[in-house]
Amino acid sequence: MPPEPAALGAQDVAPRVRPGDPASGPLLDALAGWGPAETPAGPFQLVPVRLERDLSLISGWMNDPAVAAFWELAGPPGRTAAHLRTQLDGDGRSVPCLGVLAGVPMSYWEIYRADLDPLARYYPARPHDTGIHLLIGGVADRGRGLGAALLRATADLILDHRPRCGRIVAEPDLRNTPSVAAFLSGGFRFAAETDLPDKRAALMIRDRALRTVL
Repeated sequence: MPPEPAALGAQDVAPRVRPGDPASGPLLDALAGWGPAETPAGPFQLVPVRLERDLSLISGWMNDPAVAAFWELAGPPGRTAAHLRTQLDGDGRSVPCLGVLAGVPMSYWEIYRADLDPLARYYPARPHDTGIHLLIGGVADRGRGLGAALLRATADLILDHRPRCGRIVAEPDLRNTPSVAAFLSGGFRFAAETDLPDKRAALMIRDRALRTVL
């Protein structure tokens, strides 16, 4: 079983912009400084991952069979660490984050520049398209509409802090019907079925222009 997540201290969730930190870079408009959003379940914040603090928790989530079926990162912590380091050592086009709800880390997110990602080869990408990957860590947090609420909050954070981003995209596995349903309930629309190298995906889009409609 993954370790029980502990509440993060104020020093861990305080928005901060550090020169040279990919999470503070221009490609995602200094995500590290965005701060929290209000949701029906409490304040929610994207907190950039720190390996020394977060690896055990994220690796535990990756070894949950329901998560492993789609993320394919089950195994020793080193496997998850390698996946995280690819982003943490990068240029900031993809930032791994804990989703912290009311002070407690309960989900894992990747916010990334979809137009600069290999995904852009498989759909008609536009400049500054921003992508989302996520997993809900705790079983108790699944299946009760929380994912949809957090997707809506995260999409709003992106649109609020990335004025050049006209839409947010996601590509959940078509077999992952709870994930697809959460995106639909969270204000995304189904755009197409897309064949990616590792899966057949549902291309989900949230348009800035439809933000107040969906």
